[in-house]
Amino acid sequence: MSLLLVLDSLVRDCRQLAAMVKHLSKKTLLITSLVLNISLCMFLVPVSARLQRLHHQLNTNGSLNFLVIGDWGRKGWYNQSQVAVQMGIIADRLDIDFVVSTGDNFYDDGLTGVDDPAFDESFKYIYAAPSLQKQWYTVLGNHDYRGDVEAQLDPMLRKRDSRWRCLRSFIVHTDIAELFFVDTTPFVDMYFNDPKDHKYDWRGIRPREVYLTNLLKDLRSALSKSKAKWKIVVGHHGIRTTGHHCDTPELVTHLLPLLEEYEVDFYMNGHDHCLEHMSCQDSKIRFLTSGAGSKAWLEANKPYDKCGVKFFHHGQGFMSMKLTKKSARFVFYDVFGKALHRWKTSLKKLHTSI
Repeated sequence: MSLLLVLDSLVRDCRQLAAMVKHLSKKTLLITSLVLNISLCMFLVPVSARLQRLHHQLNTNGSLNFLVIGDWGRKGWYNQSQVAVQMGIIADRLDIDFVVSTGDNFYDDGLTGVDDPAFDESFKYIYAAPSLQKQWYTVLGNHDYRGDVEAQLDPMLRKRDSRWRCLRSFIVHTDIAELFFVDTTPFVDMYFNDPKDHKYDWRGIRPREVYLTNLLKDLRSALSKSKAKWKIVVGHHGIRTTGHHCDTPELVTHLLPLLEEYEVDFYMNGHDHCLEHMSCQDSKIRFLTSGAGSKAWLEANKPYDKCGVKFFHHGQGFMSMKLTKKSARFVFYDVFGKALHRWKTSLKKLHTSI
């Protein structure tokens, strides 16, 4: 049903209600009118995915260093605490600027509200190392949408821990790179059409088609205007992956063409509880999965004909990224802090790799 048809139907309903309230008392009429006005305002407010731009000042050495972790919030269980310890060690060694979280921040069903103790038990008290007391830039995952999603977006959480910065979609701008954080969960049809026993908090998303159209429009605008030497897109769901969930078809259809058109260098995601580095013959993008912050599935990756798997690890761990104006270097670490996979390239080489 088109928006015009829905509005037309709503107007007719309002006229019928207006006829019904003629015989009501003034007090009842006032209450009825107030409810109708509120309902209309809620319906007519446009759904916006406008990308907020956050500026992050770099260290004086001129490089950008950050860690990437995903699928972590389990109150320390499933080796989350052990991974956090190693993150603190590596963060201290690299003198990181910030941490990127690829979503599924609180299991199994997000937060219950801004006062949920899980925020402290899964985040504040776990990532307590001095070297991790940096800004955490965070996107939402599908498990986060199963709880009170507005709680994770609420500025009140920053009063509980000033590191926390979670928005639906946004941009982190630095002198070397721009990171575009994308809210990928609303793209996935399954969560709307076949949610099974799960309930999702879609406040701020509906009408879904309008939300996604605005998000893609704003992302296109931001990417087209970007002058950054390195362009990185961060989302929860994978685009190209051999992990448990495989590719996300909706992202391949709607998001990947934008990334290709505007020559994004890296796409980083979680969702699959593994560490992975993939590249495809027909793409300049490096697809990096870091979703091993706690519970891992310990299953082999699936065959993939279109792309090559440079590295895959089905245990817990995390990733580091170092960028300069001319080079990029990332490392995957396991739960013991051992470097499992290193990769480095120059900006010129990456952009002429096809």
